[in-house]
Parts: sequence; structure tokens; C-alpha cells
Amino acid sequence: MRPPVSVNAPASKSLSHRALMAAALARGESVVENLLVSQDTERTVSCLAACGAAFKKQDRRVQVRGIPEERKAPDQAVDLDMGESGTSCRLLTAVAAAVGGRFRVFGRGRLHQRPVGELARALEGLGVGFIWEGEPGCPPFIMESRGFEAGQVDISLEESSQYLSGLLMASCLAKGPVTVSVVGQKAVSWPYVALTLKTMEDFKIAFRAEVLEREAWVQVPWRSIRAVEPGRLRFVVLPGRPSACAYRVEGDWSNGSYFLAAGAVGPAPVTVKGLAVGSLQGDRAILDILTRMGAGAKWDEQGVAVMPGKLSGQELTMGRCPDLVPTVAVVAAFADGPTTIRNVAHLRIKESDRLEVLAAEIAKTGCRTALLDDGIVIEPAPLPAGRRIDFATRGDHRMAMSLALFGLAGIDARLDDPGCVAKSFPDFWDEWAKVRAGGGQ
Repeated sequence: MRPPVSVNAPASKSLSHRALMAAALARGESVVENLLVSQDTERTVSCLAACGAAFKKQDRRVQVRGIPEERKAPDQAVDLDMGESGTSCRLLTAVAAAVGGRFRVFGRGRLHQRPVGELARALEGLGVGFIWEGEPGCPPFIMESRGFEAGQVDISLEESSQYLSGLLMASCLAKGPVTVSVVGQKAVSWPYVALTLKTMEDFKIAFRAEVLEREAWVQVPWRSIRAVEPGRLRFVVLPGRPSACAYRVEGDWSNGSYFLAAGAVGPAPVTVKGLAVGSLQGDRAILDILTRMGAGAKWDEQGVAVMPGKLSGQELTMGRCPDLVPTVAVVAAFADGPTTIRNVAHLRIKESDRLEVLAAEIAKTGCRTALLDDGIVIEPAPLPAGRRIDFATRGDHRMAMSLALFGLAGIDARLDDPGCVAKSFPDFWDEWAKVRAGGGQ
């Protein structure tokens, strides 16, 4: 086995977005350290600045002065350009509605096909109006709000947990308590809501979680919630702006997953530095998935390391960690036996239709793939070492980073748009070069 490789995890994109928003809603000035600097987080900064927050940036450190409590809304609609950031769009739509004013929300690429109709329906219940400029329920749209009224709204998490996250963070600006009830048939990506609640707690946003027990709502510690049963969970957010604070963003398990996967399928162990062992990020599940498939893993003072092993296919339910699906699907092509991934139908409305793209691109290696209503099946075949394969990323950052793993099988993996990683991880290729070198620090 070759000497181990050590790489650095970038800051969490999910927590960077949330910290910026909480700081922008707070009274006074906050400092956010170890911020992820990427195209998506730049969109969040730009839109919050358009709402009235002020930012002073220095590398990965940013001082944030909160949106003034008494602000005069412009006569014309304020442009909120979300770029291709679905997280920015869904969370900031709720935040801007709570701030109040007239806004034009738009972006580019697939963003205008990514739904926000369920969020808009909930916001309408709080007095917010929408004018759809294109496809109803999708950007671009005009939104007009005088701020949130107190009240009760229902929200489904069937498409995205970001709808709930946006409502929870924004409701602290309401004129009174806001009760947000989870409804629908199922709930996806729950760990991302836990990240929202942790950020709210860190910025002293007052809220409580309640579950329905014997026809009565009972308050429970939010950390005790492990799974969501729609119709039996709600949150009550109390009015009051967040408290300004110093906040440090932890490392990103989603973007660390590609390197941990490289340790499982490549010739050398890979250590990823900067990840928190007790993180609430759902994508921490990558360690459990890789070890279940047959890789080795251990923690030490440097970080978490994954070692190569004989991999076997698995039956996986990944609704709690959908961003890992591209990583795991490619790892499955290195395994013995088929892998089935389920409960991830919502991947069809990401930056690309990730299920369709994975099926098409992995099949280029000779593996058989099949699409399910809510997932994908990968049946491995011997990977064609020494052969050039041109992969289409569809401009999706997670496709680019996961497909790069095929280079560790000796495939000359060519990506049509390697630069799309700038959306979430601009330094990816610099760190990936250490893996390809097989031991550089």
C-alpha cells in the first residue's frame, strides 16, 4: 500500500449559508470565521447586502453588520440574483420576505426549473404575495411582503428540507410567534434542518420543538429528534432578532466525501483534516457507508482516515444524506455486486437530474445502471483502465467531483466542465492533485 495522503476539508457550505443569514438578521456586528468562499456563498452575501446587511471580508473571515431594524424599502423591486444556488434561493426567499419589501428573485441555469411553490404557499399564509414571471412555482418571480404576521403555517419536506429551514430562520422577525408544522407523506434531508436549528441556537434565536403524543403537543429537546413523522412535529419560533456573535464554520462532510471515497477505492489511504467527529451534518454518514462496503476507517490527531478494502455492493436508503449519492454511486462501480440506492427521488430537481446523469455517465465505464422511481441501481463491471472516457458534468459540481474518482481506476477521465466545482469547492482540484500524486502533502 502506498503512503497515506493528507488533504484539507473545505468549510461547510450549508453552515456558511446559515451563519451568513443569521448574522445578517442579528442586531449589531457578527464575525464569521472559516467561511466557505464559493459561487454559492457569494450569491448569499450579495442578496443579503441587497436587503441591507453590510459585509467586510478578509479571506475566509467576514464581519457582518445586521440589516437595520428601521430601513426604508426602495420604491422599485430589489433584485435578488441567486445564480445557480438552490440553497440561497430557498432560504433567502423566506428571509427576504421576513425583512419586508418588494423583491425580484431570479437566477440562471437550472435554477428556473427548481421548485419553490411549496415555500411560496406557506409564505402566502404569512401575508406574502407572489407574481410568477415564468413557470408558476419556480423562479423568476416578484415577491412583495410587509414582513411576517404571527400565525401558523404547514410545510412539506417531500421536495426539500430547505423550505422548512428558510421558514425557521426567518420567523424570528415576525410580529409574533410563528408555528411551523411539518406535513406531507415523507420528509427528506432531515439532518440539514438540524444544522439550521444548531445555527439558530448559536445565534440565540428562541424556538421550541414539539411532537404530538396522545393528541397533545409536547415540547422535546430538538436534538432528540432522529426522524420526522409528518403530522406529528412542529416548531414554534418566538419573535426577536438573533444575537450577534463570533461563529466558526466547521469542515464540510459533503465535500470531504470525495477524498474519503478516494481512500476506499484508490491505492493509498486518505486522511481528511478539518472534519468534526461529533458533527450534525448528515453527510457524516459517508464513513458508515464506506465501512459497510468494506473500507477501513479511523480517527487520529490529524483527522479521519479511510483505507482501501475489498468493497461489496449494498442496499442503501439515503434520503437523509442525498448529497452523498453521486459519491457513493461512483464508489459502487468499484465494488463486487450491485448497489441499490433508494429514497432520493428529489435528486431529480438539483443542479442537474442527478439520478439520470449518474446512470448515463457511470454506464460509460461498462457498468450497468438502472433508474428506479426513487433511486438508482449500479451493477459493476471491470473498469477499463487505460481508456479515455469523456464525462458530461451537466455543469453540476457534485457530478464533476464524484466522476473524478474514476481516474483512480486508471481511466483517463475527461470532464467537459471541471470548473463547475467553483460552485461549492473552488480549491477542489488543488486538493485532488494530492490524491492523484499518491502521497503529497
